[in-house]
Formats: sequence, structure tokens, C-alpha cells
Amino acid sequence: MMNSPSRYFAALFLLTLIAHGAYTQPSAQACLTPPPAAGRPKIGLTLSGGGAKGLAHIGILKAIDSAGLQIDYITGTSMGSIIGALYAIGYSADSIERITRRIDWDLLLSNQSTMRSMIMEEKDEYSKYIIELPWVDHWFRIATGVIEGQELWLKFAELFRPVYNIKDFRKFSIPFECIATDVSTGEGLVLDSGDIVSAIRSSMAIPSLFTAVTYNSRKLVDGGVVRNFPVQDVRNMGANVVIGSNVAGPLLTSDKVTNAIQVLLQVAFFREAEDTRKQIPLCDIYIQQPLDKFGMGSFGEANQIINEGLKEGRRLYPVFKHLADSLNAIYGPQEETKNRLPAEVPVKISSFEVKGLERTTEPFFIQATGLEVGRYYTAGNISRMVRRAFGTRYYNRITYSLEPKGGDSNRIVFEAQENPLTFAKIGLNYNQFSGISAIINLTTRNFLTPTSRSLVTLNIGQNFRARAEHLQYFSRGGKFAYILGTQFDQFRITSYNNAFKEAGLYDQSYFKLDNKFSYSTNRDLSFGIGSRFEWIHYDPSITSSLEFKGRNSFTTGYFFIRHNTLDRPIYPRKGTKIEAEADYVFEQSPHADYFASNTTRSDTSFSDATYQRVLFNLDRYTPLARRYTLLTHVQAGMNFNYVHNIMNEFSIGGLVSNFHNQVTFAGLREGTFYSTSLAKLLVGLRYQLFSNTFITAKANVLFNNFITDNKSFFTTPDFLSGYALTFTYNFALGPLELSVMYSDQSKRVLGYVNIGIPF
Repeated sequence: MMNSPSRYFAALFLLTLIAHGAYTQPSAQACLTPPPAAGRPKIGLTLSGGGAKGLAHIGILKAIDSAGLQIDYITGTSMGSIIGALYAIGYSADSIERITRRIDWDLLLSNQSTMRSMIMEEKDEYSKYIIELPWVDHWFRIATGVIEGQELWLKFAELFRPVYNIKDFRKFSIPFECIATDVSTGEGLVLDSGDIVSAIRSSMAIPSLFTAVTYNSRKLVDGGVVRNFPVQDVRNMGANVVIGSNVAGPLLTSDKVTNAIQVLLQVAFFREAEDTRKQIPLCDIYIQQPLDKFGMGSFGEANQIINEGLKEGRRLYPVFKHLADSLNAIYGPQEETKNRLPAEVPVKISSFEVKGLERTTEPFFIQATGLEVGRYYTAGNISRMVRRAFGTRYYNRITYSLEPKGGDSNRIVFEAQENPLTFAKIGLNYNQFSGISAIINLTTRNFLTPTSRSLVTLNIGQNFRARAEHLQYFSRGGKFAYILGTQFDQFRITSYNNAFKEAGLYDQSYFKLDNKFSYSTNRDLSFGIGSRFEWIHYDPSITSSLEFKGRNSFTTGYFFIRHNTLDRPIYPRKGTKIEAEADYVFEQSPHADYFASNTTRSDTSFSDATYQRVLFNLDRYTPLARRYTLLTHVQAGMNFNYVHNIMNEFSIGGLVSNFHNQVTFAGLREGTFYSTSLAKLLVGLRYQLFSNTFITAKANVLFNNFITDNKSFFTTPDFLSGYALTFTYNFALGPLELSVMYSDQSKRVLGYVNIGIPF
């Protein structure tokens, strides 16, 4: 019977009809193509683009694997190119599912890298502003897309490391092609060779959302602009039977186009809609996945999308099983290749090249990475090196490729895109205490001296604040640094009486001039010494029963230690941040009056003697489960030998740190109490409802007056306790935080609102 091909073709045709008949759901169409004249038919698979919805392709791949159906060719666009390429090089569908479920999509699809890679002195400013405009060619420039995706490049480099030496995509375990669009001509390009990481990054560069990619001297964007469903291409590769999985929905109707992003996407993919209509009839098994409730950017619902794909895959399993069985019945079982993915082994780096450097040097870049020639590196090792260089903030994007040089030696070629030296940055903040403000920052590097960073920040709003800083590195690795900074704040602060009621209002002006030397042992620990001059002025506008009026100034010498392993600047999920300082306050210059019980004391009542103080702040974030994070916050301030001193006390209250010497406390407003020595412990539990939505419960206690009792000026309870419940939505302007809080001592429920990141 095996020598009678015509009978086998007839059987195949009949069995395929049966298979299609078993799948009668409206989301699939069958357009049978007669088998070839001789030889086993080649099976092609096409995976469409669709952003986050492309994760549903995984369910189709799992059904194909379960059915034992072997794919001969794969084409894909955008997310379909990512899933398809992983499958083509040898990852099983199960492996791809595990990878995608574990990915931190928020980090991957952003312009951030993990904060742990940042140099210590850069962490406070990292990802703080909603808009960052680089100064290029004598003007501030807007990028070709919102997302550069440094972490995306690195993740791709790690995943595709097993095939780093295969430059012809047809030599993958399954031959592969993906589609991109040339921005200069508008034509679709078939990418079948070169660097696979750059190819799939080009294929998924949605215009206006992701930056364009330069690939083989051409600037490319998402292939979905012209061909989101490349069925004809898999036919051209040699496929006789084509399975097409399409997750992209039709263009939106006019009443559903409600924002600028939707307008951009509608225009960008207008041509693609017509092309898809032409591609569908070329499929033998066409799958239109029902994903209308998800959008292209629904990465926060990645698990739900994957589950929908798995459901569709289970429904399609009989189709693939019948097709596989019919082929095996006619042509005999195919030899199954297990472990298609090449083994990843450490590679020896024998030489290097760095491209794209103009404002920094090759020695600076290599020292920043920590690369040593002649050593063996895994993909994870190289990713950590790239993050180290990225953490200097001199680079916007760093990619790399490996070129085999014979034996086990390889040449690593870095492609570095340098950040412009100057950025204008803009942020917005509203806080119930400080009011609404625009935060404007100008940061420039190497302006005054080489390997330096200078910045000026203004807070323009109901309270004026200004800060300037010059950071000078003395080593290429950024370990030794000198920081000279100054800051001026003006706040209008409400004072309270012992009944927790508003009793007065005063203006506080604060100025400091600070300089310090810092040494960083690594990316998460620094220590050093410094000195600062501080000037404080109190001017009551509504005098309460307890009020200072006047000023004080003093100089402080200090030793500090800073430790920061937080994974992200906003709503970290894990890590520890510690700031500790030991101070010696030199002789003061108080010039103030004190009003209490209608009795005025002159500044001769206040001491100008020296004293000592200790400051400590700890934030700890511990993941308890996928959606739960434990928060621990410890804050302490202690003034020693602080008798009849003024204007360097700790101000208790508020949920957000706003001003000098403030100790936040859930349950009380800013400035409710003042203390010369205190310790606070807060424990909280944060639950992630959705990708950008959180609910956080906090409880805290605070102990006062256990070192120096300055009750001659302040009447502060020895113990305080309070609670807060916060709803957060993290959006384009930063976190929107709506809180209710309560203190056992005040017996009052208070509201609190904060939007954005404060100055």
C-alpha cells in the first residue's frame, strides 16, 4: 500500500475533511488545499501580531505539541514573531508558557531597567519624572516612540542565546521568518537572516509606542503596519498545509475610537486590515481567537489571555490530532526530535568592540560593564554587565551580539546608544499638604567637568522649592564621588493643639548648603562623610498657643551609610532601603521669640550649645505571594544633649515625606506633633488588584521623648498609634493615592490624597 501514493492522498483528503468536520465553531474556517503530487506535505504555521493578545498563540502551540503534529515552517509578525521564533529555535509550548507567565511585563515594556543596576548616587533621580526630553541639535527632541525597552532587548538576548551563532533563520530547528516595515518606503520586509533579537524587536516596534529599530541600515517598525498575518510568506517557504492563528480584531468603529492612542493605532494598522482579508483564504485551518475583551496593551492580564488561548487550543486539539494521525497513517510516523533547543553553554569572550560611542570612551564603557577578556560568560552574566553600564545613565540602550571566532572563542560586539548629555524633565504632583505643583528639572552631564552630573530642580506651585546639585565622580566605575548641593524650601504649615485641632499657621523657610564625599562598594551600598550648613526661619501668620518666631542656623558634620536593593523606584516588590546618619551639630545662632501662655521669651532662653543626633530610616519590601507584598518601615530620630535648643526637632505626621525632619505617621496630619527623640515602626500589606492597581493597609506605632525630654517647649504624647488604608492607581502621571487614616489618640478619621511623585 505504501507504493500507491494516490490512495494515500485520497485517504489524507478524507481524514482531513473529517478533522475539519470535527471543528464546527465559528472561530475557525477550513479551506482545504489538495496534497502535493508526492512526498509528505509540509505544515506551515502563521502567528499574527496583536500585542498582548498574541500570548493566546501559546494555547495553539500546546495543542499542536499534544497532538504530535510537527511544524515545518513558521512565520509571524510582532508578538506572533516572538512566540513563533521561540518555538522555531526549540522551546516547547510548555516552556514558552512558563516563561511568559513569569515575565515582569511592567518592567519589560518600559524604559526602565531594574533599579538594582543603578549607581547609588543615581537611584534617587531614576524614573522620577513623567516626561524626559533630550537636548539634541540645539533643541529638545521627542523620541520616535515612547518605549525603548532596554530590558526587552536583554530578555530577548537571554532567551535566544542558544542560537546566537545561527544567522540564517532557515537553519533553526524549524525554519522561521518574520515581517517588519521599512519606515522610509512603507513596504513590508521579510526578515530571514541576521541577528534574531534585532529582527523580532523590529517586527514588534508598534509605531509611536516603541522606538524604531535600525536593522541592516534600514529603520524598521512593526510588520503589522502592512502584513500582520503573513500567510503568503509561509506558503512561499514551501508549506502545503497552513495553520493560521489570528488574534488581531477588526478596526474599531468610529464610536469606539475615544483617545489619541487608539487614533494612532487605527491609522497605523489601516493598511493591515485589508491585507489580512486577503491572507485568510490562504489558510487551510484558520483560527480567529475570540479576544475582544482584551486590548493590545493588556499585558497586566497576561495570564487571563494565556488561559483563553489554552481553552481555544483544547477545542482545536481534535483537528490537529486527526491531521497528525492521517499524515502518519499514509507516510508513516515522523521521527520526533526531542530537545530541539540547543544547549546553552558559557562562551569565552576573547575580544570586544563597542559601537556608537561619541561622548564616552571605550575604556569607560568596558570598565562600567566589568568585562574581562578571556573569561567565560553566560547570557545572564552578560545581561548583568550591560545593566551595570546602563546604570551609569550615560546610555539609553545597549545591545550586543556574539561573533564566533573559532574554537570556543567569541567576539562580543556592543551597540551603545548614548543618552544626550542634557535632559529637561517634567513632573506633576498634588499633595493634600503641599498643594499642586509642577516639578521642572534640568540635568546635564560633563558640563562643568568630565564624569560629572549637574542638575537644577524647581517645584513651582503653592509651596516654592529649589534644589541644585553637582555630582563629581573620581573614578570611571563611579565608586568615589563628591557631591555639592543646595536646597531652599518654603512651606505654610498648620499647627495643632493638644485636642488635635488646628490652632495656628506659620511659614517655614529652610535653606541648606551640603557637601560630602562618598564611596560605593557596589551598586547597593555607599558611605562617606560630609558637612552642611542649615538655616531655618519660622514666621507665624496665625499665632497659636505654642509658636516660635525667628530663625536659627548651625553647621553639622556627619557620617552616613546608604543601602538600596529595591527593584523599582515606585511601588517596589522586593528589596531593602536603609539611610543612616550620625551628626555632630556645632554651635548655633538662635535669634527667635517663643510665645506660650501670653508670655514671650527672647532668644536668650534658647541654647546655642553643641549636641549630637542620630537619624535612621529603613524600608523593607518582602513578596509573600504573586500579588501580596509585606511592607516594613522603621524610622528613628534622636537628639542627644538637646536642652533648650530649637528648630531642629522632628515633625510628626503625613503619609508622604515632604519636608526637612518630617517623620511620616499614618493617622495624623503633617506637623501634628514635634519631638526631640522618637522611633516609629510601620507594618503594611499591599495587594495588587490589577497590573497598576493596589490596595495597601498600614498600621504604625510611635514612641516619643525617651532620650531628651524637651517638654518645656513641646507637649507630645509618649506613645502614638494609627492606621491607614490606601487605594492606588499607577498611571501616566504617577501614582494616584486615595487614603483614609485613623489615630487611636485623635479618634478622628481623616482623608489624604497624593498624585504623582513629590519633589
